[in-house]
Amino acid sequence: MLRRRSQTSVDDTPVPVDDPKPQGKGRPTPKRREAEGKRRQYVSAPKDRKEAYRQMRAKQAAERERARQGMLAGDERYLPVRDKGPARKFARDWVDSRRLPSQYFLPFSLVILLATWVPWPMAIRAQVLGYVVTIGWPIMMIGVLVTSVYVSWKVKKLVAEKLPNESVKGVGFYAAMRALQIRKLRFPPPQVLPGGKPVQPKR
Repeated sequence: MLRRRSQTSVDDTPVPVDDPKPQGKGRPTPKRREAEGKRRQYVSAPKDRKEAYRQMRAKQAAERERARQGMLAGDERYLPVRDKGPARKFARDWVDSRRLPSQYFLPFSLVILLATWVPWPMAIRAQVLGYVVTIGWPIMMIGVLVTSVYVSWKVKKLVAEKLPNESVKGVGFYAAMRALQIRKLRFPPPQVLPGGKPVQPKR
């Protein structure tokens, strides 16, 4: 005799299941117009042409000052094209970290020029200028020439070794010309002291 299977009522109501994921951010999503409005900065419109010109001049002055500070700090973004790149920076630092004879060429020339303006007695004047012209000037010119050739060759060689992916075109001449300049008049300003220590920023 077969046992009659008891029929159980089936409830079709879905059973809630805990969802481990959060059901939302806990706040309504802002509309696009509201989000753009928060990001938008309100600028007071100039009252007249004079006020607009004044605002433009102030903005340009701020941009020039920011560019000047960037150039003084050696920031690549504000440097001229001829000074940009790792190779040029390496050349500047290499020259600035040394005291080279060629950097005294301009001061020496200035001293000679001033000496010609001093009202020396004729005998002393002829003797001083004779020593300068026959001895001092040729020695200085030879020193400048030798130093320039050495700086150009050395910097190109080091750039090729340390920065193989950088072009050495013009970098030797760039370094030699910087070595001729008085240290305080070099641009961009030196970032290292003689000996290689970094320049401390002014406070």
